[in-house]
Amino acid sequence: MEKKSKIFKMAFIGIMSAVICLLGPLSLPVGVVPISLTNLAIYFVLYALGMKKGTVSYIIYMLTGFAGVPVFSGFTGGPAKLLGPTGGYLVGFIFMALIAGAFIDKFIAKRYLCIIGMVFGASICYLFGTVWLSYQADMSIGAAFAAGVFPFIPGDLIKILIAAYLGPKIRNQLIKAKLF
Repeated sequence: MEKKSKIFKMAFIGIMSAVICLLGPLSLPVGVVPISLTNLAIYFVLYALGMKKGTVSYIIYMLTGFAGVPVFSGFTGGPAKLLGPTGGYLVGFIFMALIAGAFIDKFIAKRYLCIIGMVFGASICYLFGTVWLSYQADMSIGAAFAAGVFPFIPGDLIKILIAAYLGPKIRNQLIKAKLF
């Protein structure tokens, strides 16, 4: 039974990586940094898998894109995307997943605390992305913040609210189905 359980967990992580691969490329190009659904997909995966497995699922997605599969925003992939101007955000998503996932795991019944965790995680992702964008695009930190963070705050807050509303419902359905 234990072996079957491990196989199931690995398969579920793979399926959730595929969910990120399906939603991640969907984006609107609005300058250097596109609006994408990657962070919303990560939040849903964290509700479905928890922090540890959810973060592993995202890392699998990131490595898939690094290998050249077009799963990043705008259906792009490869090392150039990860090492390019928006690569800091892609790396920052790892820390976002760890932080938001920890809050979700610990405070699943307290939606406002999950929201705080997702906002804090997104802020750390913004930090990584801003510093990397500044370096890669030879911009000041202020210009990188204006291009890569400020315009995205309202949309990211909406994604966080959507995840905070639907995430517990997703987790409850998975628990009822004995998949969580």
